[in-house]
Amino acid sequence: MGLPEMWSFMCRFNSFKRTNIILQHLRRSMHMDAAGEVLLERRGCAGVITLNRPKFLNALNLNMIRHIYPQLKNWEQDPETFLIIIKGAGGKAFCSGGDIRVISEAGRANQKIAQDFFREEYRLNNAIGSCQKPYVALIHGITMGGGVGVSVHGQFRVATEKSLFAMPETAIGLFPDVGGGYFLPRLQGKLGYFLALTGFRLKGRDVYAAGIATHFVDSEKLGMLEEDLIALKSPSKENIADVLEAYHTKSKIDQDKSFILEEHMDKINSCFSANTVEQIIENLQQDGSSFALEQLKVINKMSPTSLKITLRQLMEGSSKTLQEVLIMEYRLSQACMF
Repeated sequence: MGLPEMWSFMCRFNSFKRTNIILQHLRRSMHMDAAGEVLLERRGCAGVITLNRPKFLNALNLNMIRHIYPQLKNWEQDPETFLIIIKGAGGKAFCSGGDIRVISEAGRANQKIAQDFFREEYRLNNAIGSCQKPYVALIHGITMGGGVGVSVHGQFRVATEKSLFAMPETAIGLFPDVGGGYFLPRLQGKLGYFLALTGFRLKGRDVYAAGIATHFVDSEKLGMLEEDLIALKSPSKENIADVLEAYHTKSKIDQDKSFILEEHMDKINSCFSANTVEQIIENLQQDGSSFALEQLKVINKMSPTSLKITLRQLMEGSSKTLQEVLIMEYRLSQACMF
């Protein structure tokens, strides 16, 4: 065997070895007990889900999804469970998204695991959207990507001054999935299109002002809110809404602050109303304001393919049901991964 042949053999061997290591890691993670990564408890009248990976900003993995989904369905059918609460451990993040590193490795090494992750994540998103029990997401801290998927489709979403929302997928060659094609085009004006294409971050009360959250509560009151919800006796949806509204009304942090994008909404509505990415870029250039030029700079750093997919996704999703959007997004996810 000559030197070129030997080199080719070694390259193939190293590639095979690395693939095997990745597969072993994924298989081990598939069989790990996820009990520590997500806590599922019945407390008082409520089923409580705690995303418990604070060192990883509570990023979702397949094990967590596979534990949450059946328990959610069980609580939905349980006559003694009157509401479902989901929260994140650690105080820094509700959920920063899906575990991108593991998903990316799965895409390169084992197509089936990547297929399973997206399919089962979207199935969970749909179950939350169609849940017959009131679903309360305490979106305290970082809430991005997959974290949005396990919160925004629920009936109630509670933000705090430490909430940080974004759908940053166009920067990493993907699109705002987990039902982004459903909820984003339904925000006021063209705000959802703007958030999807630029990955703009909303903080604190702005998460409520944008329509992502249904209520805003001071973070120091969040524990008391949870206890008051759990202590309710056979509550109706209206009873739960009353408790949330009472806390929301008493919240004083940034109460008089105007929405960060309020002064720019006319520009957002006009520039992002186009049917093509090229026209949106031209609109921003023609506008010429400092705000428009700043968004142009941001968009120019994004994946061009992701921008085009995202715009079409939102346009199509604006007239689809959540379930139809999630089916569309699953097909898109597989096209982007492989």
